[in-house]
Amino acid sequence: MADAEAYLQVPGTDAWLHVVRHGHYGRPVLVFPSEAGRAVDYANNGMVDAVGDLVRDGRVSLFCVDSADRWTWSDNGIETEERARRQGAYYAWLTDVVVPWIFDQCGGPQELLTTGVSMGAYHAVHFALQRADLAPLALGMSGNYDVTTFRGWGDLGDATYFANPAAYVRGLGGDHLAWLRSRAAVQLVVGEGPFEVHPTQSLPQTIAFADALQDKGIRYDLDVWGFDSAHDWPWWRKQLAYYLPRLV
Repeated sequence: MADAEAYLQVPGTDAWLHVVRHGHYGRPVLVFPSEAGRAVDYANNGMVDAVGDLVRDGRVSLFCVDSADRWTWSDNGIETEERARRQGAYYAWLTDVVVPWIFDQCGGPQELLTTGVSMGAYHAVHFALQRADLAPLALGMSGNYDVTTFRGWGDLGDATYFANPAAYVRGLGGDHLAWLRSRAAVQLVVGEGPFEVHPTQSLPQTIAFADALQDKGIRYDLDVWGFDSAHDWPWWRKQLAYYLPRLV
């Protein structure tokens, strides 16, 4: 059962997306579902129960959000660049609507931790790298961090570049890179088992993204689980239960 929930409007659209809170105290964790998923998916797939002791002990509050993937990255009928522009509206919702709601729930601003599985891992890591002032720490499980591999087509422009961690991390430099080095940290987790290579490309893309972070000196840790570790909820439950207590 949720401890709080709300439907919050996406700026500039008629869409309202769901946010569900589990917990009353502790570090706020912004949680993204798998591709095209909903805010209730984390609870429905046993992820909240997997870290139930952290929630009950007041170490974390999980703030689970709806995705907008059906309208953005999963809409194969539109070009990649338009998907990226639509993604911008989703991120405006997160930063301008969801984060203030979380802060209101928490009684004031607090540093967020982001986490997600599958495409949700992309969202979690991208959000932390874009807004390390709000969320300096991300846990991505079974993610693919190159949006140009998301069954896309058409000419690519600035919207895609700035929505694509695999691209913009390699382009970082100067004062902003120095600030990210001092501020951000990313925990990457992926398995070698079923669906981690085909069709998701999670394994090769996670390893490639770790290389990009290393090249730029951004703090990260990469853990590759074994050939039994699949791209599926039972393994994500185990991974969340293992890593989240170490990050909060």
